[in-house]
Amino acid sequence: MRLHILGICGTFMGGVAALARELGLAVEGSDASVYPPMSTQLEALGIRLMDGYTAGHLQPAPDLVVVGNAMTRGNPAVEHMLDHRLRYVSGPQWLGETVLAGRDVLAVAGTHGKTTTTSLLAHLLDSAGMAPGFLIGGVPGNFGVSARLGERTAPFAIEADEYDTAFFDKRSKFVHYRPRVAILNNLEYDHADIFPDLAAIQRQFHHLVRIVPGNGRLIVNAHDANLAEVLAMGCWTPVETFGIGEGDWQARLIEADGSAFAVAYRGETIGDVRWSLLGNHSVLNALAALAAAAAGGAEPRALLPAFADFHSVKRRMELVGEEAGVRVYDDFAHHPTAIATTLAGLRARVGKARILVALEPRSNSMRLGAHAAGLAPSLADADSVVFLHRPELPWDAARVTGALQGRGRTVPGVDALIEALRAQAQPGDHVVFMSNGGFENAPRRFVEALARPDDNL
Repeated sequence: MRLHILGICGTFMGGVAALARELGLAVEGSDASVYPPMSTQLEALGIRLMDGYTAGHLQPAPDLVVVGNAMTRGNPAVEHMLDHRLRYVSGPQWLGETVLAGRDVLAVAGTHGKTTTTSLLAHLLDSAGMAPGFLIGGVPGNFGVSARLGERTAPFAIEADEYDTAFFDKRSKFVHYRPRVAILNNLEYDHADIFPDLAAIQRQFHHLVRIVPGNGRLIVNAHDANLAEVLAMGCWTPVETFGIGEGDWQARLIEADGSAFAVAYRGETIGDVRWSLLGNHSVLNALAALAAAAAGGAEPRALLPAFADFHSVKRRMELVGEEAGVRVYDDFAHHPTAIATTLAGLRARVGKARILVALEPRSNSMRLGAHAAGLAPSLADADSVVFLHRPELPWDAARVTGALQGRGRTVPGVDALIEALRAQAQPGDHVVFMSNGGFENAPRRFVEALARPDDNL
């Protein structure tokens, strides 16, 4: 069978391509921009890549077109596919029917932390010798690939996104996965481009709750009132909760920055975790992954040493370099809560050292201004903020920087942003670049700028 994947270079669709190739299928695909690192990874698997979306890429007709959710009507490849009645399916549906059917699926849902928690869950299952399959929206450090089949009898860990499936299927992706165990990590308003309000997202989460079987497990954040409302809509599956100081699975902080904590299950101490991640949000991710791994058949006490060996996903507070005494981090930030918890974890680690933030409002919700009111409060732990206000941003970033009371400024482009940070940075500072996009490689360019004399800026 020959598959053609539209949107193949996205992290999810690239994972679908890798799994299809591992199944022995002939795989090819198109994308608007074919470039490393995803293009290199896919080509190394023997997958043919085509740049752009032309009708000619679907000639001769493949046996099946797998359609990514970035595809829209009016796209030449989509129009050709429809006009010529080619057989097509969404990526999540193909995955659910071809890879996940018959597997014990462990799905990780939530507004924040899906990629990290799924990576950690896969790592814990692997450390238990279970050879899990996984599909993750990033490249986990312990595996070096975003997807693998694993043993057919082993669990499959998957990042369960609430974003819609395809232009012809507006349900959330995760309804196609039919998990036996589902983590509900947190729930806030996001994706303002497709959801009108929080209630609309809660309904999608309840669709997920409806398909988890009675002999499965729901692992739910005990601190999250929005998730409690979802469960109140109806629940037919045993629930285990997790939290810091509350829930069935509890953490007690040993270190304020979250780098060490004790774990207990229903009042019985299991042991301590010491690892490299920071922040209360990371502790909650750890509890969720541990609870899901236990529900998947692993012995929780035996898993605790594996936390020390966990290498997080790229762009999750990734230290990209240190130059002239300045430490520079790259972080995938898309929501005020994620920004606040990440900076709080760093503040707990670095004490009174200065934290400088470079922020690009790039997600659909950010660009639409849905999170504008929450941005300034989320930056409370930053000593200085440089806000990238591209000309196409449809709202005035001054309402954010103005609320920072002298700690913020806007710049129109990445070159100006790097220059502004370079003028401020001092030995001992921590500089965090926050964006859910490529940020024009700004973090690494800034490290290079620090290494140059001032007159070469």
